[in-house]
Amino acid sequence: MFWKLFSGSVLMSLGLAVLGATPSDLLKTYESQSGKASPTRGEQFFNAKHGKEWSCASCHENPPNHDTKHIVTGKVIKPLSPNANSMRFTDEAKADKWFKRNCNDVLGRDCTAQEKADVLAWLMTVK
Repeated sequence: MFWKLFSGSVLMSLGLAVLGATPSDLLKTYESQSGKASPTRGEQFFNAKHGKEWSCASCHENPPNHDTKHIVTGKVIKPLSPNANSMRFTDEAKADKWFKRNCNDVLGRDCTAQEKADVLAWLMTVK
């Protein structure tokens, strides 16, 4: 027990988060707020424009399983698929932060729990 507490506090003091979530855990959270996720709806949502200039695929490309660049800033974006990037969707707060920011860019509003569930369900199928 001491080692777990110590190792966690050391990692946190070094600025490294102790990750406990998995993409499946996060998907269950979104589904509990909305209902069953649909990978098919998620892929359609990811590729569609929703009244704004961009779709999710504008920056993350399709399939989102490789490094891409932000359409405006040129900043490198690591693969969005958790199968291609094991760090994706392992931190709920970080996932929520980026969903909020990116949904605002794509939709002009926050994504619903259903939209998040659908997109994440699809991303989990992308190899």
